[in-house]
Amino acid sequence: MDIERLTYMANQIAKNLAPQGEAQAIELAHQHIKDFWDPRMKTAILSSDRSGLDPIARAAIDRF
Repeated sequence: MDIERLTYMANQIAKNLAPQGEAQAIELAHQHIKDFWDPRMKTAILSSDRSGLDPIARAAIDRF
């Protein structure tokens, strides 16, 4: 899996949910990734360097 693309996707999810407020955005982003991302995508982003993730996206990923 292309980690740059996965990072971009996670950041886009976070940006779209940010207006909900930080705590809600983190929860919703986590749930979206859990529900809709292929297991290979989740494994790739969990095992990668997360420095390119926005804070909301990073917090959502860290919940796994």
